[in-house]
Amino acid sequence: MYINDIAGGFTNAVNESIKSERMKTELITNVSHDIKTPLTSIINYVDLLKQEDIKDEKAKEYIEVLDNKSQRLKKLIEDLVEASKASSGNIKITKEVLNVNELLNQITGEFEDKFEKRGLRIISKLPEEKVFIKADSRYLYRVLENVYSNVAKYAEENSRVYVDCVIENDDIAIYVKNISKDELNISADELMQRFVRGDKSRNTEGSGLGLSIAKSLTELQDGTFNIHLDGDLFKVAIKFKKV
Repeated sequence: MYINDIAGGFTNAVNESIKSERMKTELITNVSHDIKTPLTSIINYVDLLKQEDIKDEKAKEYIEVLDNKSQRLKKLIEDLVEASKASSGNIKITKEVLNVNELLNQITGEFEDKFEKRGLRIISKLPEEKVFIKADSRYLYRVLENVYSNVAKYAEENSRVYVDCVIENDDIAIYVKNISKDELNISADELMQRFVRGDKSRNTEGSGLGLSIAKSLTELQDGTFNIHLDGDLFKVAIKFKKV
C-alpha cells in the first residue's frame, strides 16, 4: 500500500513538473511574441530613419544606438524562446545518418570570414575515412553554429582555433579548442548556465544563451556536450554514438 502511495505521489510530481515546464514554455513563447510585435515596428522605423539624409551627427549616433539595441533585443527574444523549448524538450527531433566530416567542413567554411576578421586561423584534424552519426541535421548544425559563434566573439585575436574529430571506441567526438581573449574567471558549470558570457564583466552582443542552447539540443539528440577550462584554454567536447 505504502509503495503504491509513493509511486502515485512520484507520478503526480512528474506530471506536475511536466505541466509546469509546458506552461512556462508557453508563457515565454506568448510574452516573447507580444514583445516582438512592437519591436518589429521599432526596427522598421529605425531602418526608415537610417535612410533619411540626417546631417546632425548626434542624431545619427542616437539612431545607431537604437539600431544596435533593438537588434540585440530581437536576438535575445529569439534565443530565449529557443532555450525554453530546448530545455523542456518541446522540439521535434528527426534523426538521420550524417557525415560528420562534411558537416564540420561546411560550418568551418561559413565562419571563415568571421574568423579572418579577428585573425583566427582554423586548424582542422578530421579522420581520413568518412565517419557517421545519427542526429538531426538542423539542430546539430545549430549546436556547432553556437560553438563557432562563441569562438568568433571570445577567442584571442590572431590565435589558432583547433577543430578535431576523433573516433573514440563507439563514439565520435568533436573537439573545438581556443584561447580566450579574457580571463576565464568562472567555472565550466557556471559557463553552462543561462545568461552567462564567460568574463562576468563583459558587455558584448549576444544573449549568453548560446552554450546553454547547444547543450540542451545535443542532449535531446542523445549526445553529450561538455566544456573544459584549463587556464585560458576553452575546450568544447561534443560526442555522439558512431554509426
